[in-house]
Amino acid sequence: MVKTLGNTLRIFICAVLTLQLVGCGTLMYPERRGQRGGRLDVGVTILDGIGLLFFIIPGVIAFAVDFSNGTIYLPERGLRDHLSLNNLRAIKFNPKYTSMASIERIIKDQTGCEVKLDQDNVKVAKLRSLNDMMVQFAKAMPITQNDRIALL
Repeated sequence: MVKTLGNTLRIFICAVLTLQLVGCGTLMYPERRGQRGGRLDVGVTILDGIGLLFFIIPGVIAFAVDFSNGTIYLPERGLRDHLSLNNLRAIKFNPKYTSMASIERIIKDQTGCEVKLDQDNVKVAKLRSLNDMMVQFAKAMPITQNDRIALL
């Protein structure tokens, strides 16, 4: 009887700790890292709260990690909402005298975002007009889940 109760308690503790580990937004949504705010993801908040309910310290750690990484927040509006002509800004430079490194520097100076154009998940396209850009965005939409788009 005591042995059965001990085994049951061990299984219960392992299940709760596993649930807490899965409940961490950093593990569930690593693509959300770096967000600075927004609406809270109710699912992640509830799972972190379950950790607080059963074990105070792991729950507090889960909340702290999710808030510090930004993974507890819902992602911003979709990429499609940002691709209107009102949100675009033209930055002129001479492509004949510009290298990938200088384009990376221009992007950093103009947006504050650091990019590496030689990464596998970055797609670079040479465009001739604004319409070409919108066509490229439309083509890239299904595959831009974790990719970044840079246009030359």
